[in-house]
Formats: sequence, C-alpha cells, structure tokens
Amino acid sequence: MNILASDSIHTEEITLGEDGMPISAMQRREGQQHRQPTPAEVLRWLPKDATPEQQDSAIQANIKPSEITWSEQPDTLHLPGQPKGRSWRDVNMPKYYRESYFTGKPFFNPDLFGGRLGVAGDPVPYSIARDNIITALLLGCFILAMLAFAKTKRFIVRQAKNFFRPPVSQNMTAVTETSSEFRFQFFLVLQSCLLFSLVYFFYVQTQGVRTFLIDQIQVIGVYVAVMLVYVLVKTAAFSMAGWVFFDRRRNEEWLKSFLFLLAMEGVCVFPIVMLQAYFEMPVQTTLICTMAVLVVFKILALYKSYLIFFRHSGNSLQIFLYFCTLEAIPLVALMGSLDILTGFLKVSA
Repeated sequence: MNILASDSIHTEEITLGEDGMPISAMQRREGQQHRQPTPAEVLRWLPKDATPEQQDSAIQANIKPSEITWSEQPDTLHLPGQPKGRSWRDVNMPKYYRESYFTGKPFFNPDLFGGRLGVAGDPVPYSIARDNIITALLLGCFILAMLAFAKTKRFIVRQAKNFFRPPVSQNMTAVTETSSEFRFQFFLVLQSCLLFSLVYFFYVQTQGVRTFLIDQIQVIGVYVAVMLVYVLVKTAAFSMAGWVFFDRRRNEEWLKSFLFLLAMEGVCVFPIVMLQAYFEMPVQTTLICTMAVLVVFKILALYKSYLIFFRHSGNSLQIFLYFCTLEAIPLVALMGSLDILTGFLKVSA
C-alpha cells in the first residue's frame, strides 16, 4: 500500500509493508550508508496520522540493539596517590565510595558533627510575647496580685489613708500588719523588681542590643537579681540612717511606707508592661510612662519623709540632703550598674 506524505518542503512516497513497517526512499539511502537511524529520524519518516502501533513497529524494525563493549581503559577517577578504581563488578563498591581520603589516618573522626548543608536563615527577633516563661510569670503575677489585693484590701486602704495623714502626736501609731499581709506585700515588691527589669530590657533593645552571650530570659533574670540587691541595699541604708539620726518608731514607719510605695510602683507599672509586650505599644511611650510613675512616687516619698522626719524639725532643708543621698544617688548608681552589666553581657560586633 502506498501513502503520499506531503509537507511544506517536499513530498515523498512512503510504502508500508504487510506488517505495517514503512519503507521509504530516504530509509533506503540511509541503509546504504550502513548507519543505524535514530528514533527521531524513524518517526519523521512516518506520516502524521501514523498510529502508535505503527510507530512502535517502525522503530523496532529499523533500530536493532547493538552489542555492549565494555571499555578496557583503566579507571582514572581516583584520588592522586591512591590505587586505581575498582571494577564495577566488585560487590564492595558502596563501601569504596563511602571511604574518605582521611580513612585510617589520625585526623579522621567520623563522630564529630560536620555541620549542616545550606544557608542559615535570619533568626526571629526575641519578643516577650513569644517567651513562654515570661508569659507564665506575668500571668502568675496578675493572679497573685489579684489574690493579694483581695486578701489585703483593708490593709492597703489603711496604708493609703495613713500615707497622706500627718501623725497627730509625736508618738506615732504604727500600722499593724499580719504575717499574710506582709508576705503579699513582699510578693508585690518582687513583682516590682521583675517589671522594672522588663522595662529596662525594653530600653536596652531600643539601643540596638539584640544579641547577648546568654539567653534573653537569663539576661532578664540577672536584671531582676540586680534590682533585688538594689532594694536590699537601699533598705539597709534607710535603716542605718534612721538608727543614727532618728528614733526607732520613725524608722519603722518610714520602712513600711517605703515598702508600700515600692509595691504600688509595681502595680502601676504592670499595665504598662502588658501593653508594650502584648499590644505592641511603642517602647518610647513605655519608657515615658514608667518615668512618669517613678517621678510621681519619688515625689510621694519626698512628701512622706518630710511628714515623718522633718515636719517638726527646725531645719526643713535637710530633707533635700536626705533625699539626694538615699533616693537620687542610689537610683543613678543602679542605672550605671545595669549599663555596665549590659556591656559585659552583650555580643560586641
């Protein structure tokens, strides 16, 4: 059967045999050259409407598998100074490819980790909102603060009323407190140290310090420890000054007022820290609000020290010397100590 296959270049007559194999003039010419055609050339001989069966028959008829002749040349793909490669018929070939240049040498230690492949990505910046430990601490502080307020509400209200009320006589009546009230007040002082440490950590981040020699949670823990030391040293300084210049009753009254002020500072700073950590309030706003709280409570401390120590004294100006010595200088020393400590903890570029 004869089929005319035409295209835009030439027209050629293709003859299909009884078994469906095409026989063309081009095929006969290439056969004369004793060269086996490629599958693409065989498919080009067929008409465009040839069935897959005809294409398969044509390829099988024109392309015969040739005998494989393995190369007798030596294998040169081996390391310099090493013997020639083994035969592919060797069953130990996988072991051969796993061998290293340093195998059997004292420098080879396969137990050491050689690193990961690829490029390390940029780490996610540290955030208080993503820290489970700080989140648990803040949640615990909120719950315990509510419990403390419920248990010591009368004591707190009594302390607030007596804070602005001047003593009616020279023998001041001390505000009595139970052991549970004292424990909850001490907890509020610890909460204040934690919250002021977080505020200072926010301030450090605004200065471009993002990487430390230790984890961020450990850095915050170090700040809390410094804050606790500051409170203890300041309490000792108040006690020593009161023991030298004033009587025991006034000293006790001032220490209770000092602890009350410190506890209330933490209560006022707590919503500021929560807004910054979980509602992305700007750090500058957080610092301004915290400074406002500190200024207000320092003014209250100045007023309370005046009522306790200097109201009946003829030298009222001594309160400024007392305030600068026991309030301003320790605060400046605390900021300087935290700044020096941060310089030791941060990673220098």
